[in-house]
Formats: sequence, structure tokens, C-alpha cells
Amino acid sequence: MSQRSGVLAGLADAILSVERVHPVRVAVDGCSAAGKTTLADELAGVLRSRTTREVVRAGIDYFKRAPELRTAYPVESPESYYLDSWDHDAIRERLLVPLGPGGDRRYTTAIRESNGRALAEASVHTAAPDAVLVADGAFLQVPALIDHWDLRIYVDVSFDEVLRRGTARDQAWMTSAAAAAERYRSRYIPGERLYVDQIRPRSRAQIVVDNEDPARPRIARRD
Repeated sequence: MSQRSGVLAGLADAILSVERVHPVRVAVDGCSAAGKTTLADELAGVLRSRTTREVVRAGIDYFKRAPELRTAYPVESPESYYLDSWDHDAIRERLLVPLGPGGDRRYTTAIRESNGRALAEASVHTAAPDAVLVADGAFLQVPALIDHWDLRIYVDVSFDEVLRRGTARDQAWMTSAAAAAERYRSRYIPGERLYVDQIRPRSRAQIVVDNEDPARPRIARRD
């Protein structure tokens, strides 16, 4: 078994040990390009191989606010990215609360495309009572959301690695690698530093995964 497979198995065991009378809601939190989505996808696959329980995957990027509604801060500012890009009310009311205590289990995994364009119709599903939600995204432990997770996993990488990975990834849709790097330096990383400094997500998460080397991640802390 590879080190990554072992970490995924450990995370799956931790999730399946959480007992609730409603679906278990798991946050896979972390900065841009930390490897959250890949980890969450792989983790969902491991869970499906280990249990007959329903596993729901959700990407919080599909709950972004429409660009024209992001008016609280200058649109290219770190504050806009951190505080004004995601619709926390929709995340709570359409995904987390329905799957939580007393919820009707009728949930939606997307209200918009990842670019903020509204979906023509947001599909509504009904989760099994013992379902497991694995949701990945940035800023998942902000005050508006933190109490609605049953297990919080933080995927930890250095900001140098965020810059390196993010530049390599985002240059495909931006004009150049230099433009992508500048966007990370001026907007994404400063916004994520605000989150890290204010919320201290590593300390609040029950599990921290060091993903600096994706081939050899390790569980750095587990409460």
C-alpha cells in the first residue's frame, strides 16, 4: 500500500467512525491548489469501496456568488475573494442544514457553475439517513459554516507550494504563467492568509493532512 493509499484509508476509517442520527457532513478544507478536490474525490472512492452507505460529493465552488453581487469590496481585492465570493447562506440552507439535525435530507450540490453563472435548474436530491457528505472547498471553517460540519479535515500546504501549483494549473485559462502567478500573489494568497490568520483552520480541524508532497501525504494531526 502506498503512503497516499494509507492516508486515504485512515481518513475513511475516521469518517466511518463518526456516529450521527443524520448524514455525516465532512469538510475537506484548504487553500487554493492544496489538492482538496483530488483528495476528496479519492476519499469518496475509498468510502464507496468500504461501505454500502450513500456517499455524496459536493464542490463548494459551485456555490459561488454571482460576480455582479460581489460588491462589498473591490472585486480584485483579497477581501473580495475571501469574504464575498461564496454564498454561505446557500451552502447552509441548501446543502448543510438539510443534512443536519432535524433536516429533511433534501439537498442541492450546486446552484451555479464554477464561474458564478446561474444554473438553469438546481437539482434537488434526497440523501439516505446514514449518508456521508464529502465536500471540498476553500474557507469552509468560517463562522457561518463551522458549526454545520461533523468532521473537518484541513489539507495543509505552504504558500510557496500554493503559488507553484496554482500558477501551473491556472495558466491554461489565463493569458500566461506570469499573469496566473500575479493573481495568486495579489489576490488569492493574501485572501487565504487572512483566513489562516483569523480562523486558524489547522487548529480548528479535527484532522490535518500535510499534502506538501501529494505522493507522500501524511496525517499531521488527528484529534
